[in-house]
Amino acid sequence: MNDARKNLSANLRYLRNKQKLTQEEVAERIGVTRQAVAKWENGDSLPDIVNCQALADLYDVSLDDLVRHDSEEQGIPIPPKHKHLFGVVTIGERGQIVLPKKARDIFRLQAGDSMVVLGDTSPDRSGLALIKSETFLQMTGFAVEKIFDRQGE
Repeated sequence: MNDARKNLSANLRYLRNKQKLTQEEVAERIGVTRQAVAKWENGDSLPDIVNCQALADLYDVSLDDLVRHDSEEQGIPIPPKHKHLFGVVTIGERGQIVLPKKARDIFRLQAGDSMVVLGDTSPDRSGLALIKSETFLQMTGFAVEKIFDRQGE
């Protein structure tokens, strides 16, 4: 219980400071007293489940991460809702990568699944993204389905 209390209080302090809110502003937004917010951030008491959900919504984090995320153990601050940092992979000689198990489990990826590789070559934000082919086709309204058909030829 001490770890959960420590994680929750640390996460509440971090998220409030990140959003540059005062304890009074947080209290007003979720309908509690400033003293309650101070006690939660100090670990003197714990918010009930309704207030935890209100805090998670306010800070745009998952309820699970709000309560359980341990920044010291993870090495990164609490992430926004639906955002994940799965780790670092090394590219093999032929360009292959192995996705971390947690990523494969969360997205239910299996051998043989097809993925779309997207890229951004902008100097200030270059990067790659992977997305399931079916999801990509749904997002684009199947407008690019012919591209995939041609690649199989």
